[in-house]
Amino acid sequence: MGVRPPGKPAATVRRARRLRREMSPAEVKLWCELRKRPGGLKFRKQHPAGRYSLDFYCAEAKLIIEVDGAFHEAGSAASKDAERDSWLAAFGLMTMRIPARELYVDMDAVVCGIVSEARARLPLHHPAAPGGPPPQA
Repeated sequence: MGVRPPGKPAATVRRARRLRREMSPAEVKLWCELRKRPGGLKFRKQHPAGRYSLDFYCAEAKLIIEVDGAFHEAGSAASKDAERDSWLAAFGLMTMRIPARELYVDMDAVVCGIVSEARARLPLHHPAAPGGPPPQA
């Protein structure tokens, strides 16, 4: 079993709950696809992890999906994102960053990329893993 991020501080849980209600249009667009469980994978939205709220999280694959708008391209946001990604990686979590504009250009390609990355990270015994057991009826 891998190392887990420290507990969920109450402030992070409150912020995650608020962010679930206040998602950006790009996040809502992606959530409409991820909630359908593409590839048999379950995703959570605005999942608290330590002091961070993850836009989307697939626990089975330990994969974080972050939708990056224009804010992430300006100022010190890139260094803060790198620090955050590094902290989460120490717990075996991988962050996949998707520019918000890509969601409006080719949503199918974005979802296929997410599913492909998630499947590559699944344990072999997982039903959605490549070469894993067939899904249950």
